[in-house]
Amino acid sequence: MIEIKVPTVGESISEVTLVKWLKKDGEWVERDEILCELESEKATFELNAEQAGILHPVAEEGATLNIGDLACKIDDKAERPAGAAEAPKKEEKKAEPAPAKAEQPKAAPATDVKATPVAKAIMGDKQVKPDAVKGSGPQGRILKNDVLEALANPGRKAGADAFSRNDKREKMTNLRKTVSRRLVEAKNTTAMLTTFNEVDMTRIMDIRKQYKDKFKEAHGVNLGFMSFFTKACCIALGEWRAVNAYIDGEELVYHDYCDISIAVSAPKGLVVPVIRNAESMSMSEIEAKVVELATKARDNKLSMEEMTGGTFTITNGGVFGSLMSTPIINIPQSAILGMHKIQERPMVINGEIKVRPMMYVALSYDHRIIDGRESVSFLVRVKELLENPELLLFGQDPVKTLLEV
Repeated sequence: MIEIKVPTVGESISEVTLVKWLKKDGEWVERDEILCELESEKATFELNAEQAGILHPVAEEGATLNIGDLACKIDDKAERPAGAAEAPKKEEKKAEPAPAKAEQPKAAPATDVKATPVAKAIMGDKQVKPDAVKGSGPQGRILKNDVLEALANPGRKAGADAFSRNDKREKMTNLRKTVSRRLVEAKNTTAMLTTFNEVDMTRIMDIRKQYKDKFKEAHGVNLGFMSFFTKACCIALGEWRAVNAYIDGEELVYHDYCDISIAVSAPKGLVVPVIRNAESMSMSEIEAKVVELATKARDNKLSMEEMTGGTFTITNGGVFGSLMSTPIINIPQSAILGMHKIQERPMVINGEIKVRPMMYVALSYDHRIIDGRESVSFLVRVKELLENPELLLFGQDPVKTLLEV
């Protein structure tokens, strides 16, 4: 009998939550097979079988475990069950009778709905779908009054209790607790201010429209907005070093590199994976890394290394429709840039009113290390780089560089 304990998953992680057992008590498991999912305050990871044998879980689902606690035991001396080696074949057999799709029409056609003749007639006349009506008759049979109720309350979900006042309590996950703690800590320990500006996205949108197909063909990834913003921020961070620094005790720590954290909404909460040395990456490399990290976040596959560090954060509330917001600093960093929804607005261009695709941008910063001049100048520089994308090549106006002015 071997014992499998909760492994060390990071320097600052002392406890995890056992989210779900993927194998049952008494079930035969193979070596390296995934046994359960564990969740730390920063990420979700899996526990694997160290040997083949019969599984005997010790910890229960939802339990909070310390690093080194016993999660389960495996009887590695047990004989392999006769059917264990044929398990894959059994799964194939289960998949065979899946012509449940062919049987499905029998169970669900509108003509087979359990309803009284009068109810059916009203539904047909008023074109009411059966799934929009909750039957109150025997065995869920739809009655005349059920159809009339559905007609009187269009849009109400079938089966929803009117004026329901039910409450549901759920235990906070470690990840949600950590997000909550860090947000409060950021508000309470930093002198946070936010400065705003707006960006005319015309040039970037024209470039994307013109080159998106060639870019995808050449690099295998889509040309998004994140690469433009990341490039612009890296150049501006190099010019305004305080925005890329943080406070450590009584010292200021400056960085000569840009590790850009990107805020991603994952199924279990907000995570902030990091693009290392973004200042040295090409547009296609940034886009590919964004896709990689976002996919891992959605699948809860981010490693601790991918979640730690970062010198500056970019968050995009625009994907959810946010027009303007004040993002909260991702401590210990000193600043975060908020992108927002692109919306056409009338703008005065050379004395004429023209409709332009505009985006509000917000920079929240720690005033203890970043002064107003630095924060405003940083955001103005980001705006300049985004509105003149050719400057992203090496940060300078080609004509001014040529003329040395």
